[in-house]
Amino acid sequence: MQSLSDEELAGKTEEFNRELKNGKTLNDLLVPAFAVVREASRRFLNMRHFDVQLIGGMVLYNGMISEMKTGEGKTLVATLAAYLNSLEGKGVHVVTVNDYLAKRDTEWMSKLYNSLGVSVAFITNNLTDEERKQAYSADIVYSTNNELAFDYLRDQVQ
Repeated sequence: MQSLSDEELAGKTEEFNRELKNGKTLNDLLVPAFAVVREASRRFLNMRHFDVQLIGGMVLYNGMISEMKTGEGKTLVATLAAYLNSLEGKGVHVVTVNDYLAKRDTEWMSKLYNSLGVSVAFITNNLTDEERKQAYSADIVYSTNNELAFDYLRDQVQ
């Protein structure tokens, strides 16, 4: 991955999308997709996922919970599973514990996601209905469980 230009690295997202349309699964793409995220993180965030963080990404991708302490890189770990799942085009929600982290993590990780052609947004309690609608159209959305739950309930009433 290190030998690829920034444009070639970004092109991997489109390549993965083609492979999915041609019958490959997300499981088939896990290793190369994680490698792309790891390289993009190194280039654009100056942070390289440690091997244990790659394992954490696999745990999240498989729908399980990975307990990590403060400072062990939860924000970076989430980028792996979020990117991989975003390839299906169904939207990905990354749940944080508060609005501050939703906004911070979106802004912090946007360099990584945007470098790969993936859109990212956040939902916080002070957004208008129109801003929420626009945010939910992103490939990856960071928000709190409260905001997601209340938005779901609002949608059911309307």
